Formats: sequence, C-alpha cells, structure tokens
Amino acid sequence: MSELMSPPHAIAFLGHPNIPDALGVAGTMAEIWRAMGGRVQVGSLYDEELRQCVKAGEFDLVIALGGDGTMLRTGHLCAPADIPLLGVNIGHFGFLVEVKRDNWREALTQLAAGKFRFEDRMMIAARCSRAGEPDTDFDVINDVVVARGQYVRPIEVEATLDGARIASYIADGLIAATPTGSTAYALAAGGPILPPEMRNILLMPVAPHLSVDRAVVLSEGASICITVKTKHEAVVSVDGQASLSVVSGDCVQIKAHEKSLRMIRFEDPGYFYRNLTAYMEHNPLINIKTNG
Repeated sequence: MSELMSPPHAIAFLGHPNIPDALGVAGTMAEIWRAMGGRVQVGSLYDEELRQCVKAGEFDLVIALGGDGTMLRTGHLCAPADIPLLGVNIGHFGFLVEVKRDNWREALTQLAAGKFRFEDRMMIAARCSRAGEPDTDFDVINDVVVARGQYVRPIEVEATLDGARIASYIADGLIAATPTGSTAYALAAGGPILPPEMRNILLMPVAPHLSVDRAVVLSEGASICITVKTKHEAVVSVDGQASLSVVSGDCVQIKAHEKSLRMIRFEDPGYFYRNLTAYMEHNPLINIKTNG
C-alpha cells in the first residue's frame, strides 16, 4: 500500500464466549497491543458494559474474534459509532473475517505500522410496520428476509420500487440483501455475487413457485417496500437474528443506510475473489460438529 494510515491507539478486543479460545486469544492480543503502547479493553461480545463503551465511541478500532456471525453482531455495534472493525477468524467461516487464526501477530505489526486500508460496506436501513404495533427499525449488514413461518406453505409478497410495483412473488420468501449479504442466504438461493465495494440492493426470491424467479439488482437510491399478502404466518428476520411475525398487510420498507460498516483490510481488493473461490470449492462448515 502506497499510503500509510494513522494507526489506532485505543482498541476493544471482543471474543465470542461460546467459541473455544476466542477470549484467550483476545487477551493475548490485548497484552501485545498494550506493550506496543496502545490502550486496550478486552471482554466478551456480550459484556454489556464493554458494549456501551463501544456505542459511546471510546475506541479507535474494534477487533472481533470468532466467525462471520461474530462479525455481524460486532458490526451492529461498530457501524452506528463509526468505529472500524477488524476480524480474527477463530470460528468456522470467514467471508467477512480478514485475519486467519495463525497470523494475527503479523496483523498487529501491520496495524501498528499503518499498513492497512479501509473498506466501507454498504448497509440497509429497514423499517417493519405491523398492524397495531410500533414500527421497528433495523440496521442491516447482510439481509432482510420476509419468509414463511412454521407452516410449510409459500407466501405471497409484493415488492414496490419508489411506489411503483416491481413484482409479486409466490415463494418461501424474499431476500433484500446488501453486496455483503449477496454471499450469504441470497447466494444459497441462487443469487448473484456482488463485489463488496458496490452500493446496490439485491432482491432475491427463495424457492419461487410459478412466479418471478430471477434476482433484481437495484441502485443505492432505491426505496423498496415489501408487503405481505398471505393468510397464514410469515416472518421478518434481519441478519439471521430472531424473527418478527407479520400478517397480511404488514410491510418492510428498505433503503440504503446513511451509515456504512468500515472494515480494516491488509490485502488488496482481489482478496474477495480469492477467498470466494476457495469457499465455493470447499465449504468449511461441512463435517464440523462444534458450535461456531
């Protein structure tokens, strides 16, 4: 990298408590960074006191230790506070994680020397409007999914763009994804892969039945509304977290978020395609029996 960045001083090291060694490695990394002259705080991803410090913007950088799930949860903390995020892969899967478990020492050296770059990931702002309930707002890193609930029947949803109808879908669900989310559920549903630096919104149906079965890629400025039209249970889920039940007439409004998730990268932009090829050839989650 031709231009050196200003190294961070204060770093929060957050480990996933259910992933073996995550907190131990976090503690070791913190000790090394402190010895290099930095200010550190280390703890569990779910330590409420530490989470409040992150939300208050008390750090220059957050380092998350775990897998992609850990990165998503930590990203929801960092993005609103405009704090960059760096991931160390102690989990199972790493589309989002930059640093492998065996080279975090080298990463700290590069970090101290300012040999890194920032990568800004587009986010989605979603608002779920349900009859008789207050609106629920979400900051979305990967995707918003409107899908069938406990009954194994397709649902009908209608998507509009800036108030004009795009299509109606009879399907198991409809995904609205960021470029980051294009390698998650949308990819499993057969959607296209979008480069992480793009700023588009991807609509992808899940198991459509005699209805539109192609992805639609929309511009960053698009304003989308997904309205539920079904007589049985449907749900809304954001980034794979706990779902909200919705009924016919409820809707989810989607647009580009004013905030971005800023991530630290040491590799050149081609890293995304190199990692993607490796994962497509062999999913590391197969045959893994431990929690991740």
